[in-house]
Amino acid sequence: MIKIAVIGVGRWGVHLLRNFLAHSQVSVVAVVDPHPEKLAAVKQQFNLDESILLTTQWESLQQLPELTAVAIATPATTHYALVKDALKQGYHVLAEKPLTLDSEECQELCQLAEQQHLILMVDHTYLFHPAVEQGQAVVQAGKLGNLRYGYATRTHLGPVRQDVDALWDLAIHDIAIFNNWLGQIPVKVQASGQVWLQENKSGELTNFPSGLADLVWVTLTYPNNFQAHIHLCWLNPDKQRRLAVVGNLGSLIFDEMLPSSPLTLLHGEFESQGNQFLPVNQRREVLELEAGEPLQRVCDRFITCILKNTPPVISSGWVGTELVEILSALTASLNQGGQAVFLRD
Repeated sequence: MIKIAVIGVGRWGVHLLRNFLAHSQVSVVAVVDPHPEKLAAVKQQFNLDESILLTTQWESLQQLPELTAVAIATPATTHYALVKDALKQGYHVLAEKPLTLDSEECQELCQLAEQQHLILMVDHTYLFHPAVEQGQAVVQAGKLGNLRYGYATRTHLGPVRQDVDALWDLAIHDIAIFNNWLGQIPVKVQASGQVWLQENKSGELTNFPSGLADLVWVTLTYPNNFQAHIHLCWLNPDKQRRLAVVGNLGSLIFDEMLPSSPLTLLHGEFESQGNQFLPVNQRREVLELEAGEPLQRVCDRFITCILKNTPPVISSGWVGTELVEILSALTASLNQGGQAVFLRD
């Protein structure tokens, strides 16, 4: 049994706790949250055993010498210190995305985990979604033909975060999926946006000099000149969760708002007749997916990595670091009025 502590039981941490409580190879031995009312709520919600330590103090975990791992679901600004301390104490770590807000800090944590021979995994839940796994297979099998471009929309009306902007809160999902499907990392990025709700009048938000952007437009350019365009907004009542990759033989669409058919392959291409281009071979194919909650798969992969002493591949600390590097470059572009930022030659 892997003995684990869940750090932070807010909106997402509650789901981590639920999954680890249900895992046959896990024993939850502690829950940490600075808000006593949240500890009381999860104790009642999950009817937690009296033996489970409920504490507002992270340092209290040192009372548990048998502790093996921690799952961290706290605000992104706290991740660096918590993950570093956990690794130094010899705990395997599953951290909520983003790993930190600084790529150099991410690299330091990855190196520390390797030095300590510990698992450092980031909860990029979408990479474990059956539709994303199937989508990667479709794209990389060449079923779309020559890839042309991609697009994604991620909008909703709240929650509005106060530690990061809409870019850092939302874009990481779609960037992770595009990287996964293409098997590549962007070489150039651009971002523009708008702040309406939280202007940085006090100057305290050092990473966000203008404030926390509510609307962001992102363009990612990959080594083969494939471009992906992403629309992000957390104050739009029109909730959308849609991502597509378009090729000359068809389009692959992942739409979470269609739970019965989230992954669709739209076949279709042009046939040239003289100076005319006529659409041919058009048909809609709904792809069958394996059952399973993505977060449950994340938790299970984390435990399997610990038991087998095998670093995660899909959502490792290094993958999380790459995504933070991309977000940092996009933030630089956003702060520069949309100028292109190059990540690598």
